[in-house]
Amino acid sequence: KLNIGVDTVQHGVEGLTYLLTESSKLMISEIEFQDSIHVLGFSDELNKLLLQLYLDNRKEIRSILGELAPKLPSYHSLEWRLDVQLASRSLRQQIKPAVTIKLHLNQNEGQTAQVLQTDPSTLLHLIQQLEQALGEMKTNHCRRIVRNMK
Repeated sequence: KLNIGVDTVQHGVEGLTYLLTESSKLMISEIEFQDSIHVLGFSDELNKLLLQLYLDNRKEIRSILGELAPKLPSYHSLEWRLDVQLASRSLRQQIKPAVTIKLHLNQNEGQTAQVLQTDPSTLLHLIQQLEQALGEMKTNHCRRIVRNMK
């Protein structure tokens, strides 16, 4: 009916979908949206229609995107135990420590538990890496990225 190729229609729909989802994700203002579509070279009438389409549907698009986001497990509680093997049949004097951690997680309205075991040196290395990652989150670059992700 449009006398246009199938690929052209498909690319147009995909482009429009991408424009609306990314704009809704970032919750850009009317002026920012107009600036974004102005560079595409459409007529003023089409730009106004696209703006109205965005304003009418951005909350619904955000709610749909929120439902599509993966549901990650969240922390509930932690139990830990330190085991030390002092001797065995072959070695009378040895010290072999092990840390056992039971991590309780909330997932899909239920609880799951993960049991982990490691030696103290690996645990200390893991703690250092996590503290370093938390320190990275305080940098301006990471804050800017997190702010744009919301």
